[in-house]
Amino acid sequence: MAMTSEEMIRFVDDLYDATGTGDWDRAASMLTDDFFVSEADTLPMAGVYRGKNALHELFVTVMGTVDVVALEREQTVASGDCAITILQMRFADPDLAPAQLLEMFRFRDGKCCEIKPYYFNSATFVAAAEAKRRQTA
Repeated sequence: MAMTSEEMIRFVDDLYDATGTGDWDRAASMLTDDFFVSEADTLPMAGVYRGKNALHELFVTVMGTVDVVALEREQTVASGDCAITILQMRFADPDLAPAQLLEMFRFRDGKCCEIKPYYFNSATFVAAAEAKRRQTA
């Protein structure tokens, strides 16, 4: 049976909560065996991350690339088999513009099977990565 819009929105909230608190076992249990997340070629963490541990792998990669201090979620909407969250990623350096993005979550059989982020301007993330690289060089 397909998930309702409310169920998908609640699921997305729970998944953000699990990953935000480092509860990677809980996050993995919410994903299908063939889960994948795709990051655009214009980003330092470009590529496709696959499997139940893909979010943890991506999190480690992102946090090693930029200094994120906050993910500010504005709204999640859902319809059909997907939900979309509007959010901003704030960086430790207050002089850096936040990265604005949408994350699309696709569902199958009560679990998330795909996440695809869409950055408004990937240059903001690339600038944050370059700032961290300079700082640690």
